[in-house]
Amino acid sequence: MGRFSGKTAVITGSGRRKGLGEAIARHLASQGAAVVISDIGKPADPATPAEHIGATDEMEAIAADIRESGGQASTRVCDVRDLDQMRALARHARDVHGSLDIWVNNAGIGYIMKPLLDVTAEDWRAVINVNLTGCFFGIKAAAEVMVEQGKGGRIINIASQAAKSGFPHAQAYTSSKHGLVGLVRSAAIELGPHQITVNNVCPNHVTTGLGAWQNEYFSKVVGAESVEAYLKAMADRIPLKRPGKPEDTAKAVAFLCSDEAEYITAESMNVSGGEEPH
Repeated sequence: MGRFSGKTAVITGSGRRKGLGEAIARHLASQGAAVVISDIGKPADPATPAEHIGATDEMEAIAADIRESGGQASTRVCDVRDLDQMRALARHARDVHGSLDIWVNNAGIGYIMKPLLDVTAEDWRAVINVNLTGCFFGIKAAAEVMVEQGKGGRIINIASQAAKSGFPHAQAYTSSKHGLVGLVRSAAIELGPHQITVNNVCPNHVTTGLGAWQNEYFSKVVGAESVEAYLKAMADRIPLKRPGKPEDTAKAVAFLCSDEAEYITAESMNVSGGEEPH
């Protein structure tokens, strides 16, 4: 028995190995939640290249690992840019596992990084459509089922330090994450009477599969001698002297999903080792 026994959690963008979504799913499952591993499954357009998405076979492998460890897990392919698919994902959780109690909007694009003057309209739309509109669709789809169930729920967006501070070469990304702050503040007001809390978790840099790509990219942008030198400089400016780990974010999500956090909503919680004070 765990603190989430009898509850079901959907985690979007959780079908990629070494990703934040996988870490969140594994952590919630280890504490008793039935989890739905969801990702886009295959490239759909130039904005969703194979190297940056969770493929169907990876989704199934992650779910199988959780089941082999004694947990409950299913999979569902979903493009977060499509409201109908998000609604189907919410119904899948309810119909397969008996309820929908936790929804984590984790899917995001963090690999379209360019100098401002090089950003195209297509680049901008690609990031906003996944990172902001996708989260709105997730909140809406989850809330529809949770309100119908009548027993409350937890909705969490994985935002970023970029929800609080600006970064070069990340105009669309930073804008999308800042937008999540306003989104949860408004959604929390409307969903509060239904005992549904809505919050953001804002990690600083985490070296996931995507994070490794970002290390390579930004070490060149800042002119670091090497990726190792870039990471050392990063650690030196963080009060706790290390970048974030996937489990740091997963633990924060679990706290916000727990009974201990029942009176916390509309918040954007930093998980940054003290790097982000805002």
